Amino acid sequence: MKENNMKFTSDQLLEFSRSMLAAAKVRPETSKLVAETLVCAELWGHQSHGLLRLPWYLERIATGATDRTAEKEIVIDGGAIAVLDGHNGIGQDIAHTAMSEAIRRSKAHGVGVVSVRRSGHFGTAMYFTRMAAEAGCIGIITTNASPAMAPWGGREKKIGNNPWSIGAPTRKGPMVMDIANTVVARGKIFNAIKKGENIPDDWAIDSSGAPTVNPEEALKGLIQPLAAHKGYVISVMMDVLSGVLSGSAFMANVVGPYMPKGQSGVGHLVIALNVNAFRPYEDFLDDMDVMVDQIKSTPLAVGFDEIFYPGELETRNAERHQIDGVSLPTETVEQLNKYADGLGARRLT
Repeated sequence: MKENNMKFTSDQLLEFSRSMLAAAKVRPETSKLVAETLVCAELWGHQSHGLLRLPWYLERIATGATDRTAEKEIVIDGGAIAVLDGHNGIGQDIAHTAMSEAIRRSKAHGVGVVSVRRSGHFGTAMYFTRMAAEAGCIGIITTNASPAMAPWGGREKKIGNNPWSIGAPTRKGPMVMDIANTVVARGKIFNAIKKGENIPDDWAIDSSGAPTVNPEEALKGLIQPLAAHKGYVISVMMDVLSGVLSGSAFMANVVGPYMPKGQSGVGHLVIALNVNAFRPYEDFLDDMDVMVDQIKSTPLAVGFDEIFYPGELETRNAERHQIDGVSLPTETVEQLNKYADGLGARRLT
């Protein structure tokens, strides 16, 4: 299928996103943060978590489902641990505060753990675990999400894909895992619709329970769990850590970012492990160098040209996209500009 894309620099995307959020009366520092998370996702090659989500966030702000004026509150302060109430504010702002708090506490106690209640969708999880890695910590973040799949053996959506990410420092750039517990994030199905593409037949089943390559039918049906029953089990336990432990919403009570109304009730668990509290930091980095070298020196299987350590592709993609620009589907650009017109913001051109 012929591509129908438009190309932009990262600075163009940042300025456009900030202006859209500012037009929606989001605080300047929060507008900058949300814009950065969206553009980072585009640079890393995670288009499903990029600018296509901006209209969803703006719609929720417009209806009051997301409170752009919410003040975050630490309701429990236990030294190494804390509970942060986001009061239904903007998810990126809440998650950033939580990871900053976890890092700060880890420097004093070796570990910092922040449980978050009443947050919202925070975009790509690896943005926050990379924060920890860049601060000399191993970062872990879990979140719950709105229903996307059924309990294994069931036919009704009750469980989110409940992503989780782990990031660790290396001298070559952060080693980062960022995965959802469905075969694919729902945003990739939305992205397939934007591009007019089919999806692989193992991503989802339609409302009748049959495999489908039609992304529209996939959204009416169920996204399949990662690794069958294993993905289901992991997702349930991530909801325990994110929703139940924090006292936030869980399972079918979580509202997704693509729904214009209803408080999200999203919960997170944010952890920072201060490497230097466990062993000398340079010794840790030495061993991480050995690990990376062992990964990359593995003999190649048929059909592969190179082996990448977790997070390496994103680092390379960002370097390439900073030079070559970021391509967005024309339909996404048109939708963004329609929103910009409605807000009186500058169009993306």
